[in-house]
Amino acid sequence: MDTSLGLVSFEDVAVHFTWEEWQDLDDAQRTLYKDVMLETYSSLASLGHCITKPEVIVKLEQDAEPWTVEAPPNQNLPG
Repeated sequence: MDTSLGLVSFEDVAVHFTWEEWQDLDDAQRTLYKDVMLETYSSLASLGHCITKPEVIVKLEQDAEPWTVEAPPNQNLPG
C-alpha cells in the first residue's frame, strides 16, 4: 500500500451536481454548497494548489448556477 502523501487538487474534493440534483436541493443546501466550495477553493489556492480557477468557482462567484449544462436535459431541440 502506498502511504505517500500527494498533492490534492480541487477536482479531488469538488462535488458536482447534475441539473436534476441541483433542483432537488433547497435554498439552505444550495447556500451551504456554495459556501463550502468557495472555502475549499480558497484554502487550496492559498496553499498554491490551484493554478487556474475552476469554472464552477467562477460561476459561484457570479451567483450563477454551478452545473455546466446550459439548458435542462431532455428538452426537445429543433432539428
